[in-house]
Amino acid sequence: MTDLVSRAAAFAAAAHFSVGQRRKYTNKPFIVHPQRVAELVADTGARDEVVAAAWLHDVVEDTNITMAEIKAVFGAEIANLVDMVTDVVPPEEGARAWCLNRDHLAQASAEAQTIGIASLMDNAELIARYEADQVQRHLHEKLEFLRVLGKGDAGLYMQAALIVA
Repeated sequence: MTDLVSRAAAFAAAAHFSVGQRRKYTNKPFIVHPQRVAELVADTGARDEVVAAAWLHDVVEDTNITMAEIKAVFGAEIANLVDMVTDVVPPEEGARAWCLNRDHLAQASAEAQTIGIASLMDNAELIARYEADQVQRHLHEKLEFLRVLGKGDAGLYMQAALIVA
């Protein structure tokens, strides 16, 4: 792991730990999700900046860290990647939020969409394992998100399509 990726991993771990965030269903520390996303992204051969952004992809949504802090610590390029995969409207706002967040992700760069695909994969696998009674509804929503991620890594996209199919 390069210095940049190690710094992003440590930053994300500290941020998620600071708010006591746990992974739904498993109650594991939340950082297992960004770690899995970063691993999937790294396996595509992505640049270090993209892997670092994968570690940081949920920090702004889920902790007290701002996009300005991401930019100050990691630079504009990584902050831009994180911004492209960060929800623009909180999911609690329902269908409107879902559509706006999907449309925001549709405009993301190929590298940011690769992060989005990896995150979707990890979340979909968890839903399929732990929420069998709701799996059809949730995976349908994941499929709708996947449809706008066509610029991302093709191999990862195909794996995600198999998971949500």
